[in-house]
Amino acid sequence: MKNRGFEIAKGFEDKDINLPIRKTMYSAGYDIECACDTLVPKFVPGQAPTLIPTGLKAYMMDDEVLYLYNRSSNPKKKGLILANSVGVVDKDYYGNSDNDGHIMFAFYNIKDEDIVIKKGEAIGQGVFAKYLVTDDDNASGIRTGGFGSTSK
Repeated sequence: MKNRGFEIAKGFEDKDINLPIRKTMYSAGYDIECACDTLVPKFVPGQAPTLIPTGLKAYMMDDEVLYLYNRSSNPKKKGLILANSVGVVDKDYYGNSDNDGHIMFAFYNIKDEDIVIKKGEAIGQGVFAKYLVTDDDNASGIRTGGFGSTSK
């Protein structure tokens, strides 16, 4: 039985994607890499964040979530900040019909010059965690899409 883990998302099977690993035995996060060279332009007010592909999808237990965090060195060294502060990947995002559950990081670049993230470069961390629901929770909706679809 599979509990939680990472797999290669459809369309990335032949792109030499590395599955995330923890670097030390007490690390909470799995280091996640960029799937292809990606330009993150310097910030201009009103622009959308740049979505950085990982080529990955994640499966997990029913009461779990995958949180996506920025690398601690990214803001200072590269000027990269996450547009949503913390990414949330729900269990039902895995294998969705829109994008197979492809995980992406949404970055803004606050430096004065464009930044290129190279394929294979670590861009963030994924941390699996349990979550709780309220006594009166009765969520019964079914996911019908991929990235950003729960509010539609």
